[in-house]
Amino acid sequence: MKQKIMWVILPIIIASYIATFYFIRTKNPEQIQIKTYQDWKKNYLVTKNSNQVFVNAGTNKHPVALSEAQGFGLIITAKAGKRGWASETEFDKLLNYYLAHQDCVGDHHTQKVSLMQWKQYYNHHGKWVSEYNSATDGDLYIATALNTAAKVWPQKANYYHSLEAKLANDILSYEYNPKTGALTTGDWVRLDSYYANLMRTSDVLPFVFTNLAKTTGNKQWYAVQDSMLEKLVKLSKQHKTGLVPDFAWVGKNYAKPVAPKTIAGKNDGYYAYNACRVPIMLAKSESPKAKFVEKRILHYFSKQYNVFGGYKLNGERLVKNQSPSFSAPIFYAVNQYRGQGYDNLFVSQKYIFSKPLPQNDYYGATLTTLVAVEGWE
Repeated sequence: MKQKIMWVILPIIIASYIATFYFIRTKNPEQIQIKTYQDWKKNYLVTKNSNQVFVNAGTNKHPVALSEAQGFGLIITAKAGKRGWASETEFDKLLNYYLAHQDCVGDHHTQKVSLMQWKQYYNHHGKWVSEYNSATDGDLYIATALNTAAKVWPQKANYYHSLEAKLANDILSYEYNPKTGALTTGDWVRLDSYYANLMRTSDVLPFVFTNLAKTTGNKQWYAVQDSMLEKLVKLSKQHKTGLVPDFAWVGKNYAKPVAPKTIAGKNDGYYAYNACRVPIMLAKSESPKAKFVEKRILHYFSKQYNVFGGYKLNGERLVKNQSPSFSAPIFYAVNQYRGQGYDNLFVSQKYIFSKPLPQNDYYGATLTTLVAVEGWE
């Protein structure tokens, strides 16, 4: 029976590869990349007022802004600017939205900081409201976008770097646990709380940490990088697959996946919709630890006939469908490791560009667009 099923599936896989290969070969890569970016702008950018634009992580009927989404949007726009597809004004309108929604800390939320409030939406009275508390991933993305913008539009480099430095300092002040040596998941986490030792694996961004160290002159960022990468290595080694969980409990010398429903949902301890970003976050790092984790993930997926939208850490898939949220980061990563035994993933995961950009999937569409503005040959 298994052989019969395989003989049915195999031609479908081959046909899919051929179709994707033909599509990519007959299209200029830059045409695909710029169309992806333009479609993303059309479908996911919302003008709040004459000076502010946000990335819509909700629906057209019920728009939602997230600091994570705003960070991604700023990165995409800065990289698009580098390629001449976006203007400084477009970047600044996204930036102004972040500046207008910075968080306030303290028991009574009276002390303003550079961290972004994690969520905005229309309440049942039709009023646009912003929720207190930050999310570390969004703050890190905004910081790296500012670093990129300073290079793309050098006439405002001092301004962008000053915002980056303030943000970096507040991340260390309000989103860092010195006992674990790792960033927490947001400024809502008190160091004496249950979640103080919780780490989001996709918050391990060695390339970003290095840039923040250079911008601020604060070598503590190197220590954060080394500590968080060491925890990621420990998690990677716990399974033959090399897959890491969305969230982990960490200490100075240990790291272990969390149980289901610890913070976000039933897949908290699996390779799901947070950990799927890890291949992007490690891709440009020169750290041997980052490369170790990255290569283990790529090696595992290069041996699979398909990449699905979620896995248990032993490799058992959680769903039966593919997802650009998982495929886009892998495609991004394999571009940094061409000719090293994973090139089949370059072909197979390019399917994300052989179909229209998703219109009702902010996450998958945004990660796909992030790959597009980065470019490939």
